[in-house]
Amino acid sequence: MRSKITAFDEIVKSIHDGMQIMIGGFLADGTPELLIDAVIESGAKDLTIIANDTGVPGRGISRLIDTDQVVKVITTHVGLNPKTIERSIEGSLELVLVPQGTLAEQIRCGGAGLGGALTQTGLGTEVAKGKQVIEIQGKPYLLEEAMRADLALLNAAISDEFGNSFYEGTCKNFNVVMAYAADLVVVECDQLVEIGELNPSTVETSGILVDHLIKGAKCE
Repeated sequence: MRSKITAFDEIVKSIHDGMQIMIGGFLADGTPELLIDAVIESGAKDLTIIANDTGVPGRGISRLIDTDQVVKVITTHVGLNPKTIERSIEGSLELVLVPQGTLAEQIRCGGAGLGGALTQTGLGTEVAKGKQVIEIQGKPYLLEEAMRADLALLNAAISDEFGNSFYEGTCKNFNVVMAYAADLVVVECDQLVEIGELNPSTVETSGILVDHLIKGAKCE
């Protein structure tokens, strides 16, 4: 198996205007800060970000909001990032709020090749506006369409050089499903081991899904 380790500059070159980017993490934990740096350095504009949240001031996705590179965010929670709320109110940022479980399921469906998921979450609320309602066994369900992205930026606790990766704690929440749902997958790892050193039973993202791997700051 070949090494997936890639130079930082090569990652920067792969990021372009108008991309739809999934970014892993949960309240900035498990968010790949070095890959956020790559997005900033690329100067790419008009980005759509799909993520659990927009981080907290100075951390995670919040830094992309600060640089005005993002025009749309699909997320579940923005309460800890005042800049996201301000830009949404002034109209310079399109904010799409999705129930957390629904967003995870939409991404999972995108990775599994499914058309979408049926859920009763959001029925009778703004969440249901413009969406198809399907009745099954006498009960109504919202059709939440599957979601994919051009690029997924993930953060693993441990990876081997092929990209087989393990996540810790709440970092598992979105990093795992996003690895299946993007055309290009880049993993930033906190600890790098040689191929064969990572216990196969702990692998949560197969290296087959990973296109590029970079060593995070903690690797130093």
